[in-house]
Amino acid sequence: MKSNYKPLGNYIKQIKKKNTDGSVSVLKGIRINKEFMESVANIQGTDLSRYRVVEKHQFAYNPMHVGRDEILPISVLLEDDPIIVSPAYVVFEILDHNILDPEYLMMWCRRSEFDRNVWFTTDSSVRGGFSWESLCELELPIPSIEKQREIVKEYNTIVNRIKLNETLNQKLEDTAQALYKHWFVDFEFPNADGKPYKSSGGEMVYNEELDLEIPEGWEVLPIENLFSVKDGTHDSPKPVKKGMPLVTSTHLKPFDIAIQDTYNISEEDYNQINRRSQVEQFDILFSMIGTVGLIHFVQMSNVQFAIKNVGLFKCSEKRELAEYVLCYLKGNNCLEYIKSSMAGSTQNYVTLSTLRNIPFLEPKKEFLKAFNLKIQPLVNGIYIIVNENQLLENTKSLILSKMSKVETNTVVV
Repeated sequence: MKSNYKPLGNYIKQIKKKNTDGSVSVLKGIRINKEFMESVANIQGTDLSRYRVVEKHQFAYNPMHVGRDEILPISVLLEDDPIIVSPAYVVFEILDHNILDPEYLMMWCRRSEFDRNVWFTTDSSVRGGFSWESLCELELPIPSIEKQREIVKEYNTIVNRIKLNETLNQKLEDTAQALYKHWFVDFEFPNADGKPYKSSGGEMVYNEELDLEIPEGWEVLPIENLFSVKDGTHDSPKPVKKGMPLVTSTHLKPFDIAIQDTYNISEEDYNQINRRSQVEQFDILFSMIGTVGLIHFVQMSNVQFAIKNVGLFKCSEKRELAEYVLCYLKGNNCLEYIKSSMAGSTQNYVTLSTLRNIPFLEPKKEFLKAFNLKIQPLVNGIYIIVNENQLLENTKSLILSKMSKVETNTVVV
């Protein structure tokens, strides 16, 4: 290690506080993107007094699977209210925040070099655990507290801009869904005279599949009658250092795909998966396992990933339907259908047959064309912001990469 690097153990201490009185009930785990998440574990009848308490500015990490995943799931709690984590987790805190800033340390833990060093020091168990002693032996540069806070401020400026963009995207999404509901749920799309169809006396007929009245002359049919509906591989191709990303249901986000959290597969496996289910521009991806129903609209023209346990609606085969299908899949009728068809005892999943048989309301072409003229600018606006966020993510990565080059002062501990 460089001469200006200091052992982390000089600055931290382990915390073993348990939830003895049961006063904390919020149980969380840690994602591989190093953020706390609501636990998906079934805690019915579980004795939560054995769980470890994490308080504001304290860290927790999962010492298991590091050798397998090559990432240390670690996070710092920045909220005021305490949480609990698994008894298997390690909890620690910084001795003096005027020497080492918690957010600065968390930034260091987000660096790929940090995970690589952790991976090198995992134990020889099958899962490759990472001990408290090994964490303490890791070294890092400790600049002045003023410099640390300056770096944290710069980083948080980028983080906050990304969050603002996500809020703007949600507003665009809400506007798009409100427009869809007005036209194709309330059926108040403009008629030939420019007046709201249903409230102006438009002809309606009862549809048994949807259990509601729809405009006369409109059809309800299985969605696979309009374009192909496929799914990704169910196998687990061997991870490789350099290759093509494999996107699973957990990587789908409302407006993006967490490519940085995927693992790579060989070109041979990539091509084999794509022979079954190649993703193309204007296709729609649908999470089939875990959090069922996460939806992503593919805007990129050059798709460079394969999919696993992800539904694939091939809207690229019928481009004019893409934005309408996107809204339809997020509508209450479709969500209720999916919910009633889910299976799984330990975690939810939906079958390919269920996706293929989604009862789909197909509007008449003239109304679909008019809807697209209004909806496409909203969808395009969303993905302009997505692209900006991708650039901001790159800037975040650049800030993290430069942390090892920051000049440090000698600090007495």
